[in-house]
Amino acid sequence: MEGTNRSPEVTLRFLAAPTDVLMAGAMGVHGGRVLEWIDKAAYACAVGWARSYCVTAYVGHIHFTRPIPSGHMVEVRSRIAYTGRSSMHIVNEVWSADPREGVFTRACDCLVIFVSMDENRKPKKVPTYVPTTDEGRRVEAAALSRVQLRRAIEEEMLRQTYTENSTAPELTNRFLAKPTDVNWGGNVHGGTAMQWIDEAATACTMAWSGERTTAVYAGGIRFYRPVQIGDLVEVNARLIRTDRRSMTVMVHLRAGDPREGKGNLPVAIHASMTYVAVDLDGNPLQARQFVPETNEDKRLVEHAITLRRLRSDYEPRPLVEPHNRDFKFTE
Repeated sequence: MEGTNRSPEVTLRFLAAPTDVLMAGAMGVHGGRVLEWIDKAAYACAVGWARSYCVTAYVGHIHFTRPIPSGHMVEVRSRIAYTGRSSMHIVNEVWSADPREGVFTRACDCLVIFVSMDENRKPKKVPTYVPTTDEGRRVEAAALSRVQLRRAIEEEMLRQTYTENSTAPELTNRFLAKPTDVNWGGNVHGGTAMQWIDEAATACTMAWSGERTTAVYAGGIRFYRPVQIGDLVEVNARLIRTDRRSMTVMVHLRAGDPREGKGNLPVAIHASMTYVAVDLDGNPLQARQFVPETNEDKRLVEHAITLRRLRSDYEPRPLVEPHNRDFKFTE
């Protein structure tokens, strides 16, 4: 392993606050805030390894398995699984526990890819990470098993077009990126942008279902360009498919000079999100069914089916072991 005093892992620990809950009466922290936590921990891990500024390139395959209540002690554990020339594939796990009991259980896990940048914002070579344990080698193999799947998903998403020839439910939020939104490199933090994506998709699915909704899956989150202070940000969420309970939403975050105006902003992030409606006790409800009418809507339904099939066909290895999900916190 190259370098000295470089740690391939980082753990952030903090309390989930009431301000982390999106809606009054919600069962727990909203998915966008969890994505923000993951991105910050992964950023710290990437920067610590690369010793340079890093940018989020991709976030994939996040299953939100349970809500995190306000007041819980949260741990976000990030560790490098594999390094390319300038990229770092980082495995992230989010755990939480009632601080009165100290029994941590996993709430979600995912893979985040960061790219190291030099002072000219060009990709920079990173030290090679070489795992030294059987578990480390297993995690590296799991990360590599997802490379072809990620490329197939990106290609499938890029093939699609989104026009006004649609009757699908959609919602667009517009605002200016503020100085409080940026990270240490001067661009909007990837986690903040993912929070914006979740907020738009949540509002879209709530308006369609007439119920409170919660994110259960996020995948194929691809970062194309940075968002800067003062950019006009446009987050469009469109419902493209419903199953018995779930609602699939495609989200495009566009950003650029406000003088360019609506309709001329380049895509900065593209994401696929899945939501379910829940009752007051957090139990999933049947989804109100969306029936596609236009050719574009019918094509996007098939697109959602194709994405699901790709994930099944490639069968990537699990990033984390299914056992040992609980442990007693004794510090």
